Amino acid sequence: MRLGILVEIFLIAASPVVELRLALPLAILAYQIPWPIAFLVSFLGNLLPVPFLLLFLNPLIRFLSRISIFERAINRLFERTRRRGAIINRYERIGLILLVAIPYPGTGAWTGSIVAFLFGLKFKSAFLSITLGVFIAGVIVTILSLLGYWVVH
Repeated sequence: MRLGILVEIFLIAASPVVELRLALPLAILAYQIPWPIAFLVSFLGNLLPVPFLLLFLNPLIRFLSRISIFERAINRLFERTRRRGAIINRYERIGLILLVAIPYPGTGAWTGSIVAFLFGLKFKSAFLSITLGVFIAGVIVTILSLLGYWVVH
C-alpha cells in the first residue's frame, strides 16, 4: 500500500459531491486497501473541509455574491440545499445527522455544512452532528463495499 494511494483516497473523500461515497469503494474494491485503513482515511478526508466550511462560508458567500455570475450560482445552490434541508427544520441536530448519514447523491458533509450555515446552527453542534453523520455514512458504505468485494471474489 503506497502513501500516494492513501493521499488520493483522502483527497477524493474531501472533495464535494463524491466524498467518502466514492473514496471507500475505490479504496476497498479497486485498491484492495484493508477496510479499517480505508475507513479511517476516508472518514478523516471527508471531515477535512467541514470546519473550514462552517467557519468561513459566510464571509466567502458575501464576497462571491458581489459578482453576478457567482450570485446566481450561489442562489441556485442555496435554494436546492434549503429544499434538502427541510429535515433540519423538523429535527434539527438529528435531522442534520440523518442528512449527512444517508449515502445518497447530494447529501454528505459538504451539503450538511451548507445546511448548517443556512439554518444558523452553532459550530460545535453542527460539527458534532456532521461528524456523526459522516461516521454512519462510512459504516454503511464500508458494509456495502465489503459485500461487493465478497460477491466479486
